[in-house]
Amino acid sequence: MTVDPLATAGALLPLVGGPANVVSVAHCMTRLRLGLADASRVDEDALRALPGVLGVVVADGTYQVVLGPGVVTRVTAAFEELAGRSPAGGDPAAREAGQPAPRGTAAELAARGAALKEERRRRNATPVRTALRRVAAVFVPLIPALIGCGVLAGVNGLLVNAGLLPWLTPALAAVASGFMALIAVFVGHNTAREFGGTPVLGGAVAAVVVYPGVAKVTAFGVTLAPGQGGVLGALAAALLATYVERWCRGRVPDALDVLLTPTLTVLVAGLATLYGLMYAAGAVSSAVGTAANLLLETTGAFAGLVLGGLFLPLVMLGLHQALIPIHTTLIEQQGYTVLLPILAMAGAGQVGASLAVYVRLRHDASLRTTIRSALPAGLLGVGEPLIYGVSLPLGRPFLTACAGGAAGGAFVGFFAMLGDRVGATAIGPSGWALFPLLAGDRGWGTLLAVYAGGLLTGYAVGFAVTYAVGVPARAAAPAAARSDGGAPPA
Repeated sequence: MTVDPLATAGALLPLVGGPANVVSVAHCMTRLRLGLADASRVDEDALRALPGVLGVVVADGTYQVVLGPGVVTRVTAAFEELAGRSPAGGDPAAREAGQPAPRGTAAELAARGAALKEERRRRNATPVRTALRRVAAVFVPLIPALIGCGVLAGVNGLLVNAGLLPWLTPALAAVASGFMALIAVFVGHNTAREFGGTPVLGGAVAAVVVYPGVAKVTAFGVTLAPGQGGVLGALAAALLATYVERWCRGRVPDALDVLLTPTLTVLVAGLATLYGLMYAAGAVSSAVGTAANLLLETTGAFAGLVLGGLFLPLVMLGLHQALIPIHTTLIEQQGYTVLLPILAMAGAGQVGASLAVYVRLRHDASLRTTIRSALPAGLLGVGEPLIYGVSLPLGRPFLTACAGGAAGGAFVGFFAMLGDRVGATAIGPSGWALFPLLAGDRGWGTLLAVYAGGLLTGYAVGFAVTYAVGVPARAAAPAAARSDGGAPPA
């Protein structure tokens, strides 16, 4: 279904309370994220029924409208333009000049909305979830570079194995590997920015981790290796640098701040990184890699069953963010993460379940339209439109989708036990979009066969279980039968 961004934005704006009720506008891959002054002003039923809207989620103090990949970017731009130029939003020049807003408009609504938002934040922001969100904020901005470099690394590997274009492969290797060689610097930069430090100081301290000269440093009888500790060491180093910087800011005289604070930050955090953090983070990183490999080699089928089956609930709870540093560590160590192809099977189960719903609910034209719109994104690994637009509102199909994910994960895990490990050179994509990023310890044909077999298994089991028991009989009944009290079909 083709979505007109301007028309969709124009229809959305009054349904969320108008421009005066919109405090902030942002978007991710699939959702328009709105900060609202007063969430009670939203006409949620009309919003869900709006063509092009695949679902509505209220989480983390924001009102999130699921629109799907690509569409959300265009609709967000149009929404911002409409909200900014609408007369109901007030005069921007007057606001910039400091003139007070009229009573009952943005100022009062923003104050009331801030109180509501703070109440929700206190209720939902547990320490664990807050920490995971902040760690995810460090790594998520790196995903586009990981994807681009991962695809190039895969293409270069194919060319090298085939003996093609030998004059080009060294250049491709340099382009694909440059980011990974310096990923610690980017992690340090993002960590300092997220935790309230100066980003460039976080990057400077994290750069110590990958500096070749650390090979000359010996402490406790052990010589360091460049890159030891990887992204975990960079994260810890930049975090320490942030706390050192903030400590200095409150104690160093203003006249000396520009000189002493950066110097002390880099010195203290840098030495602590060399003589402690790199060792500790190196041990943790090695343990992560060893544990992942051992898990799949010994209990691959069972591990795949559990991981593939539980990944959708983890996403719903936001706990999947804890896996991002693990994926990144495995990619940095081994060149690929063996966990992502297994977790991607959850999306396959979701696609199979949605197809079963599409077949069973022939009378529900609106839901079938939603499935048709969201299915291409689901096949490419973006499952949110199907989750929030189809399976989660219906309830039972969400559980049967987990069953499909468990079956696909068990399939991939079983072959890992046989030595056919399938990994991904980047995080972010899944579904069909993961094919260009596949890597492992076997040939390209084996990798394709195992991963494709897992997807097909997830599709088939998700479809079969949902078709059999995943759609409540009353939901499958025609509207006329439900309205007149007639018995639903068996």
